[in-house]
Amino acid sequence: MDRNEIKAIIEGLLFISGEEGIEDKQIAEVLQIELIFVKDILNELIEEYQNGVRGMQITQLAGLYQFTTKQEHAIYFKRLINSPSSATLSQAALETLAIIAYKQPITRAEIEEIRGVKSERPLQTLIAKLLIKEVGRAEGTGRAIIYGTTKAFLDHFGLKSLQELPPLPEKKLEIEEADLFFERFQEELIQNGDN
Repeated sequence: MDRNEIKAIIEGLLFISGEEGIEDKQIAEVLQIELIFVKDILNELIEEYQNGVRGMQITQLAGLYQFTTKQEHAIYFKRLINSPSSATLSQAALETLAIIAYKQPITRAEIEEIRGVKSERPLQTLIAKLLIKEVGRAEGTGRAIIYGTTKAFLDHFGLKSLQELPPLPEKKLEIEEADLFFERFQEELIQNGDN
């Protein structure tokens, strides 16, 4: 592999690692190249993203590298979140929210195991809408983020507490049933807001 191909692969690894980030050692293992070479390329990529006109940057925090947005663009992200088209939740976001509401505290990996698909984008949407938040870190390797619902979640769906959620069978989380509950409340809130 040439240097540009390695750079491209590292960008892809950063992208799919999402908010959890990835260690340079893990990148070296995946690419089967020397750690010193990975560090050199990461530093080069960080500089390219900082000096170029790009909407993303690569940051390192606690030994983990990840893509993040730039602070100077925050006003545009807030506009997107507050735009009318973002007032409703997508099916993926509703599924993810239902899982978190009933199974919290829960990690992204556990959510993805239940849904059977990646859930990074719905999680980001729910965090941006302040419906969920990080409530801790899992023990063990990687210390995955643990998610839970917020007071804004209860307010959004007109609930006083999580005990007001409709009961579900204990052995299996019925996502469709929970989705219908959240969709119904969301529709009612939108209709009430229009009156």
